[in-house]
Amino acid sequence: VQLQASGGGLVQPGGSLRLSCAASGRISLINNMGWYRQAPGKQRELVATITNGGSTNYADSVKGRFTISRDNAKNTGYLQMNNMEPGDTAVYFCNADILSGIRWATYWGQGTQVTVSS
Repeated sequence: VQLQASGGGLVQPGGSLRLSCAASGRISLINNMGWYRQAPGKQRELVATITNGGSTNYADSVKGRFTISRDNAKNTGYLQMNNMEPGDTAVYFCNADILSGIRWATYWGQGTQVTVSS
């Protein structure tokens, strides 16, 4: 099982980006999916999570600006980021709780760089 994150890049303040997290391999079920970020010199922090049923949770710093979603048929999660701020600059990681065969495990993507700068 692998998670592949994509969609990062350079964006101006106030701009938007959409991150994707695609799971591949022997997947029976995906439970929670999440996005985390890590800025230089800082600890990794939670950005948003979404359950299999679509319930969401957001960090206070991104509420009203970011939207997490998923397409269960495609085993893919998304993070739509709007009205971005320089403080959103970080490496963004996705993770997911995945049932592969009879084994549950938490998997992480490789990270994608997001830079917000004019």
